[in-house]
Amino acid sequence: MDRATILHADLDAFYASVEQLLNPDLRGKPIAVGGGVVLAASYEAKAFGVRGGMSGWAARELCPDLIFTGGHFEEYQRLGDAAIAILSDYTPLVERISIDEAFADVAGCEHLFGSPEAIARTVRARVRQELGLPISVGVARTKHLAKVASQVAKPDGLVVVDPATELDFLHPLPVSLMWGVGPVTEGKLEDEGILTIGQLAEKRVDWVQRILGNAAGEKLSALSWNRDPRLIITHQRARSAGAQSALGRKPFTEAIWRPTLGHLADRIASRLRAKSWFGYTVTVRVRFRDMSAVTRSMSIDSPVAATASLAEIASDLVRVVRADHPDQHTITLLAISVAHLVHNPLLQLELPLGLDDEARRTGSRQGRARLVADGAVDKVRGRFGRDVIGYGSAMLETSRTVPDAFRGLAEKPL
Repeated sequence: MDRATILHADLDAFYASVEQLLNPDLRGKPIAVGGGVVLAASYEAKAFGVRGGMSGWAARELCPDLIFTGGHFEEYQRLGDAAIAILSDYTPLVERISIDEAFADVAGCEHLFGSPEAIARTVRARVRQELGLPISVGVARTKHLAKVASQVAKPDGLVVVDPATELDFLHPLPVSLMWGVGPVTEGKLEDEGILTIGQLAEKRVDWVQRILGNAAGEKLSALSWNRDPRLIITHQRARSAGAQSALGRKPFTEAIWRPTLGHLADRIASRLRAKSWFGYTVTVRVRFRDMSAVTRSMSIDSPVAATASLAEIASDLVRVVRADHPDQHTITLLAISVAHLVHNPLLQLELPLGLDDEARRTGSRQGRARLVADGAVDKVRGRFGRDVIGYGSAMLETSRTVPDAFRGLAEKPL
């Protein structure tokens, strides 16, 4: 049997913990980072039911003494990088999956630094001593189980799962702790009487697939038995670029979603252009008030990196969603992603044939003009900052309660 050598390290309530670190008067008090939307909550606020993505008014109803604070985004990045750097002192096999969490495989490092448990204890002590932040660590044989263990260890704890007792540890836990189980999936399983990972493991794969779909059903059935062959990936180029905007509860009208999509397209396209990437597939995701969500995708002949083109394609896709779901009148989230990326493609110049999508085609006269205009905007922002210039209705977006600096922390580099 393989040994437990994989660590999952996760900084606890990271953004809120940083705010409490920077302002000692906030320690021990229920705080939320954000304003119109809760971006992150301290454990003191979570005790009242306050969660990230919740509207500010709903959070205050749950916790009248809740203190809202603005974000210190440069500090989030600096401290997140510093914590991952500490982990990297003990093994080169580190896979960072967000600003505040990472996997590490310490197999082969024990003769230098001790057992995996000893390394985990040292990492936790150093993060607390050098950075002043709490961090929880799970140690297990697989990535999935290590991540589950770190969630069980919260707040500010350590859990080591013995390979001989993996299923005894895993099966009594709630399905919500599984990697990939969100509120919608959890609700579907709960409707079928599945509350624990062990109850899920007892079901046949085809039964789970019938409830959750083929891919998700197969994946979660395997994970419920801790079958997870994934290795630590230290360097992985992004295969897509995306961004999302939590809206609270807004009417599902063009006056709401069009400027939001314009803002999202601006964020994504500027990142693509900065690295000379273009994408062939555009996907939008719309989440409704009941937390159900739908996606629509479009593959295009000419790869896109122009802001206006991406915004137009995304708008067309959302119109399809609106037509397909006439009974849904409230949305809570919009997202765009661009996939099938190609680097610096050779673009075929196109004749002006009067096609409906001619302006979106990168090789057309209008498409090239859009890229030239985008390039000018990129240069101005590079010199004077992102906020000095923008695109039409995207500048008027009223739902920008989540600062771009915060959003950028969650966007993986291309």
